[in-house]
Amino acid sequence: MKIYTKTGDKGETSLFGGQRVQKNSLRISAYGTIDELNSFLGIAVTEIVDKELVEVIHSIQNDLFTLGSDLASPIEKENNSFTIPRVNKGFIERLEKLIDNFDSRIPPIKNFILPGGTKGAGFLHLARTVCRRAEREVISLAQIESISEEIKIYLNRLSDLLFVLARFENFISNHPDIEWRK
Repeated sequence: MKIYTKTGDKGETSLFGGQRVQKNSLRISAYGTIDELNSFLGIAVTEIVDKELVEVIHSIQNDLFTLGSDLASPIEKENNSFTIPRVNKGFIERLEKLIDNFDSRIPPIKNFILPGGTKGAGFLHLARTVCRRAEREVISLAQIESISEEIKIYLNRLSDLLFVLARFENFISNHPDIEWRK
């Protein structure tokens, strides 16, 4: 299989199901940002030593592939020749359990904290901000096209989880959170 197809040379790409769209469409921007988020998580794991945390990030990266394929497959254009993996409530429930688990293992915060700390935590904070951008893009897309509610909820929970994971990475690395000085 060749890496280049030349089918996108005029600024269009195909969604699952064959529909052609402009590469700057909201749908392409949304799942492009999901890809960017996944790449930042890939960088984060290169700096994180804790095996449990690395496993969680790898599971999130797998979820993001499903989320990207979900976004690349308009709901109204379902294809009967193959099944598109979709984000469902189980994805969200898993994130909520992870948030509760990791949050219970770190000190509670009393103030806003500055993003940063260890390199791994810094990359997780960066991933959190990219996740928030993806969420905004998905919300914009949902105003003009059908997007599952689960995608929107998943991204909202994921940004919360990434915040908690960044704090956890700092905590286990003995790097205290830096509080915002008002």
